[in-house]
Amino acid sequence: MTTVLAGACGLALAVLAVVVLRRRVVVVSVNGPSMAPTLRHGDRVLVRRTPGETPARGDIVVVSEPGPCRPGAPAGASDPSLVVKRVVAVAGDAEPAFLPDWARRPEGVVRAGELIVLGDNPESSWDSRQFGAVRAERVLGVVLRPLRSHQKGKRS
Repeated sequence: MTTVLAGACGLALAVLAVVVLRRRVVVVSVNGPSMAPTLRHGDRVLVRRTPGETPARGDIVVVSEPGPCRPGAPAGASDPSLVVKRVVAVAGDAEPAFLPDWARRPEGVVRAGELIVLGDNPESSWDSRQFGAVRAERVLGVVLRPLRSHQKGKRS
């Protein structure tokens, strides 16, 4: 009986650990070429959820895309989706020159609670150059590391 009880307790602890871990980390698939060569289409990344935390400059983050902020946004951009981008400026940093005029602030600095994000492959990236600053609360989490790609034999 004690063996059964110990096994049940062990199973319950394992289930609890998985539930707690899933609240802290998530696996996200990279869709598109915007983060190449760092990350490629089909790569999967392990992401640490960061509710209430502001990522640092240089972090690769998963954010809920703001959607179209101006006329001419690509089709489908109005649907909230997750995008993988690199943080290039945080609150208090000077606004980068590439921000569109409509997204610039008179004071010329990134506001508290905002981030500027870019894809590592600028020719193929929908990022702050088009949609401006991203609110920090839109950040799902920070990429911890790439995982093996779902593509056979390919390493991220």
